[in-house]
Amino acid sequence: MSLFGLSTSNPAFTGYFWKNSGTKRTQGKMTLGGVVLKSLFCLLLVCVTAAITWKLHFDGVDIQWYTTAGMVVALICSILISVRRQWIVWLTIIYALAKGLFVGGFSAYIHNRYPNLPIQAVIITLVTFITMLLLFVTKIIKVTKKFKSVVITVTTTIFMIYIVAFILSIFGIRVTFLSSTSWYAIAFNIITAIFASLSLLLDFDYIDRHMGKANKSYEWFATWGLLVTIIWLYVEVLRLLRKLAIRF
Repeated sequence: MSLFGLSTSNPAFTGYFWKNSGTKRTQGKMTLGGVVLKSLFCLLLVCVTAAITWKLHFDGVDIQWYTTAGMVVALICSILISVRRQWIVWLTIIYALAKGLFVGGFSAYIHNRYPNLPIQAVIITLVTFITMLLLFVTKIIKVTKKFKSVVITVTTTIFMIYIVAFILSIFGIRVTFLSSTSWYAIAFNIITAIFASLSLLLDFDYIDRHMGKANKSYEWFATWGLLVTIIWLYVEVLRLLRKLAIRF
């Protein structure tokens, strides 16, 4: 069972991308080593642009434009990946660089008011990633069709809530349970972080099932997908820590 034709909560791992597409065929099949190396490379790019934005902020430069531009460019890259799959390599690289600008600016803003929260969020994200990977490898949590259906439904709902909230914010309407520090807002943030974590399991499952089968070029799709989930998890964790810091 799936929602809107998706077989995982992460758009990078939908059947849309894995079926015969306009991507140029290359020799070889998708390997775990290829996905790992490309993911580490792109995470390094995220860290580089995040560090640059971070430094600019503490040098007194107004980084609002960098942060906003990074978010917009990353969104555009995600849209283009769905229609220009032959550009996946460069779009993934640009996505990583742009997302780094956003993450760096957002993290610097939080650190300026609540020191050390970003590093705590990084540690929690890393521990969560490793935990989810171990749970998947040891089969303690099995990624069944019902499990996928629940995660996909909830994550899609969360995504739609964020989209609606963004549109309302353009007209000056604030969705308080997303940004406030009420217990409702904190509960929503916790649920979102939990399902961001569970999305990793679906991503691992999809990569595992297509290892050695999909064309090697799809290692870049897997890389982009993991970036989407990992950064989403980090941002949700950081937002939650900020709310708890204000609350307590």
